[in-house]
Amino acid sequence: MASTDARGGMPRMTLPRALRSELLRLTRSPLAAAHLACGIAGGVACGAYFSVASWDPALGTDAYAQFLGALMPLMSGISCGLAADEERGAGRLANLTAVPSRGRAALGMWLALALMGAGALAVALGTFGGILAASGRLSLGVAPLLRTWAGIALGSLPLYALELSCALLLGRNAAIGAGAAGTLVAFLSVGGLAHGLMTGELTGTLGGPIGWVPLAWPARLGSLGVESLMDPSRASGPLLGVALASSALSLVSGAALVAWFSRFEGRRDDA
Repeated sequence: MASTDARGGMPRMTLPRALRSELLRLTRSPLAAAHLACGIAGGVACGAYFSVASWDPALGTDAYAQFLGALMPLMSGISCGLAADEERGAGRLANLTAVPSRGRAALGMWLALALMGAGALAVALGTFGGILAASGRLSLGVAPLLRTWAGIALGSLPLYALELSCALLLGRNAAIGAGAAGTLVAFLSVGGLAHGLMTGELTGTLGGPIGWVPLAWPARLGSLGVESLMDPSRASGPLLGVALASSALSLVSGAALVAWFSRFEGRRDDA
């Protein structure tokens, strides 16, 4: 991961090298297979259901987008917790702490985990969309699936930074617990599981105080990706607002992760 600084002969680490190293490590770990399996299972189960159910397929796609987005706090908590456990078990976080730049190492791990999550989302949405298309029920086309993917991936970035920090500082169980609480908040932000499907409401547009909690942003952005094509006049404004807020928080989260981990002393049981 390190290269040599031509001016001082000191080893240094670049972000692309750190990211590549983390991606190579993660793709060889059980996490990669778990992400792929979850993406396929979710896409097949929900796609098969909505391909034959009597629900409006557009509302079904909206409900699926909300479901995927609301699960992201929990899924990111599990991923960050297990990845931190692997690093701790392989050498008490030496791959992150015994390097020329701890901050870039942590940043690489954050981005690698987020990219793995985005890959699982692509599999889940692609499988779902393929099944609906084969049954002639992909009424809105591919565009809402692409918007949903981009929205959930963007909204998840701050969550990965938060839960990776939690996993490194407090351990796997704390990260998973925080993720489970986040999923509950996310479902509340859209009125509960399948609320829009049952009522016909575009629940992503409703917002409210809970809808502006960052834990709810993957669910809202995923839903608004669909709803912005169902009713652009109502959904485009909230979609832009939440996307801008999530982009800003992602930048702040990345900077905060670098600053914090550069001074990280480790958990007491890592010593």
